[in-house]
Amino acid sequence: MHKSEVLQKIRQVGLVPVLRADSEEEALGIAYALEAGGVTVLEVTMTVPGAVDVIRRLAKEAGDRILIGAGTVLDPESARACMLAGAEFIVSPALNVRTIELCRRYNVAVFPGGLTPTEVVTAWEAGADAVKVFPCSAMGGASYLKALKAPLPQIELIPTGGVSLATAADFLKAGAFALGVGGDLVDNKAFRAGKSEVITESARKYLEIVATHRN
Repeated sequence: MHKSEVLQKIRQVGLVPVLRADSEEEALGIAYALEAGGVTVLEVTMTVPGAVDVIRRLAKEAGDRILIGAGTVLDPESARACMLAGAEFIVSPALNVRTIELCRRYNVAVFPGGLTPTEVVTAWEAGADAVKVFPCSAMGGASYLKALKAPLPQIELIPTGGVSLATAADFLKAGAFALGVGGDLVDNKAFRAGKSEVITESARKYLEIVATHRN
């Protein structure tokens, strides 16, 4: 998929679920529970055991249905391994200019982390397609995102940290490009208890909020 199509799909879905898991099978199960709820974008973090193999397997099994990205990518070497495995976008909690440069070289969407205005602008000037504002909740949540967007309307922002069903609409109103959602959507405890439908139902609820805000 071309980078412009990747960005368009992420904007359309409005969510980037942050998948953390203790095993490859758990990661795959959660991915399919999200897909059942209509969420077809997924960020597999490098903290998942065998994360690159998980990305490779997901890309092979569901790459035609699910847009798979890699998260918690801290360096260009890791980014390259994820891209070769099939990741179509790269996300980081921090700013590493060399990682941005590598992604630009291969025309892969990249969302580095930034928190302060200086970090956000530095990431954008280095070529970020959007900036992951993390941890957004520690700075005031949606009100902080709105404050960032006021002088920087040209920079796409993905708030992560503190995004929940209760706050999602506020983040979207504040100008979020998409929402980085962790444990409130990717409920590992529910999955381990054999209740994957909890994740599926949460996915549907998030998509309803996105649809309500953007229609």
